[in-house]
Amino acid sequence: MTIEALAPFYLWTKSLHLVSVIAWMAALFYLPRLYVYHSQVAVGDARSELFKVMERRLLKAIMNPAMVATWLFGLALVLTPGAVDWTAGWWHLKLTAVLVMTGFHGVLSKAQRQFAADERPRSERGWRMLNEVPTVLMIVIVVMVIVKPF
Repeated sequence: MTIEALAPFYLWTKSLHLVSVIAWMAALFYLPRLYVYHSQVAVGDARSELFKVMERRLLKAIMNPAMVATWLFGLALVLTPGAVDWTAGWWHLKLTAVLVMTGFHGVLSKAQRQFAADERPRSERGWRMLNEVPTVLMIVIVVMVIVKPF
C-alpha cells in the first residue's frame, strides 16, 4: 500500500528522515558513554547528580523525539510510491536492525530510570560493551539501504 499524495514530498521526507536518524544515532552513541562515566562515581556524589540531569535531558529532549521522528518519516517513506522495492530482500534485514535499535533505545531508557534511582544496572565494562551495539546496527542499516545486497 502506498499513498500517492506523498510522492511530491519524497525528497523532503527522505531529508527529514536522515536528519532524525543522525540525531537519534548521536544520542544512542552518547548515552551509553554517559553511563560508563556515571558507573565510575559513587551514589550521592555531586557528579552522579550531574550525570542524572545530563542523561534525563539527552533522553527526553533529543533521543526520544529523534526516534519518534525517525519512525514517522521512515513510515512516510515506506508509504511513498516507488521508495521501496518490496520484492527485494534487503529491507527485511534493515527493518529487523531498526527494531533491534528501538529495543536498545528501550534498554537505555530503562537504565536512565535506574540511574535516576541510584541503581547501577550494569558495570562500567558492561556499558562499554553495549556502547558498540548502535555502531554495529548502524553499519547493517546503512549497507542495506545503500548497497541493497539482496
